[in-house]
Parts: sequence; C-alpha cells; structure tokens
Amino acid sequence: MERKIKAFKELLEIMDELREKCPWDRKQTLESLRKNTIEETYELAEAILNNDLQDIKKELGDLMLHIVFYAKIGSETGSFDMGDVLEGINKKLIYRHPHVFGEVEVDGSARKVEENWEALKLKEKGGNKRVLEGVPTALPALVKASRIQEKASGVGFDWEFREQVWEKVKEEIGELSREIEKNDNDKMEAEFGDLFFAMVNAARLYGIDPEAALERTNLKFIKRFNYLESKTLLKGKSLHDMTLAEMDEIWDEAKTKE
Repeated sequence: MERKIKAFKELLEIMDELREKCPWDRKQTLESLRKNTIEETYELAEAILNNDLQDIKKELGDLMLHIVFYAKIGSETGSFDMGDVLEGINKKLIYRHPHVFGEVEVDGSARKVEENWEALKLKEKGGNKRVLEGVPTALPALVKASRIQEKASGVGFDWEFREQVWEKVKEEIGELSREIEKNDNDKMEAEFGDLFFAMVNAARLYGIDPEAALERTNLKFIKRFNYLESKTLLKGKSLHDMTLAEMDEIWDEAKTKE
C-alpha cells in the first residue's frame, strides 16, 4: 500500500510541476483534453480486447494522467481537487454497496446487486432521477443501446425468459424485409435500427458484450482481408483483377489458418 501511495503522490507532484513549467501542459483546459481522453479510453479498450496485460498497464497509466490533469485544472479554479474526486467516489461506492458496508442482505447473485445499485441511483438527488438519465448522450450508438437496456432491466423492464427475445428479433427482420420491398430508405433505416437494438438486447441476455463481439469480428475480417490482399500481391495481381470466386478461395484458405 505504501508503494502505491508514494507513486500516486509522485504523479500529483509531477502534474504540479508540468502545469507550472511546461507550455503545452499549462495551456490545456477541460475542453481541450476531452478528445485525447476519449482516444486514450479506446486505446485501453483495445488493449483489453487483445488481452495484452502490459499494454493495459500502460494505457491505464495514460488514463490516470488524464484524471489527475482534470483534477489539477479543477483545483486551479477552486471547483474541485483530487481529494474531492476520491472522496466522492469513495462515498458513492460505500452508499451503493450496503450489502458490503451496511446491513442489507442480497441473495448472492450479481444480478441482484446490479438491480439494487440501480435502485439506489434513483434515490439520489432527492429521488427525482429518471432511470435513463445516467446514459451519456455522447456514447457510441451500440454502447448506448446496451446501457439503455441494462438500466431498463435493472428496474424489472425485461423479458421473463431470455429465449423470448428471438421472437422480437424475427419480428424486426420481418418488418425490415417489408420496408426493403417498398424501397423506402427512411423506413428501412428505422427498421435496421430496431433490428440492431433487438440484437443488442439478445446479446445482453446471453451475457455477451455486443461492442466486444462486433470488434472481434472486425479484427477477424481485417486479418482475413489482409491475408487475401497479401497473397494476391505475391501473385503479382491486384484485387481489382480478381474474380469473386478467386478471392473466396484465398479467403477460405485464410480461415483455415486461424
């Protein structure tokens, strides 16, 4: 513990020094850091997806730097400092875990803990908080859909049995098919959205992170396509000159090497 406290204290001191003496660090604002913070978050997410523990450690450090940076800027305006940030999260964690720090008993399931967490969040701010208020508007649509459904489920708005979701998926596919036949782009877009939302719901019910699942497929496609392109170039050809059948043959070869 002492080593961790010492390292954190050193980071705070380094930030003080940078803010005073480095021209770039000195001119940063909460707004100017926002884009870089989002980038760092995605880099951490990629490292987690790759299960690269060394990279995860590095990216966590980068993200920690941003947290300390924001706190330093807040302290300069007298709005908040690192102590306020830490005290706030400590207080929140204790309040939202009465089964650990209080007298509340749960049945031992993670689902019950999650439901209790959402119920406690709604009691905050005088009980006037709406269920979906905690979903940031700036989240990517896929992640946002997942969070919306998790929060709705937390107050009991969910399927009784997870298998029931597949009827909804089939229903949405049918509605999309009908709009495709009519060739109405606006309605097709709406039905594609409904279908995606239903699929995200299905993923949640089966314990799958839809963002991670889609990114896994993205990476798989990139790997196979790069193999296809490399093999084509080795033959002195361009993909533009290949037939679909020729490309499919190399694509299948790429699949066998996974």
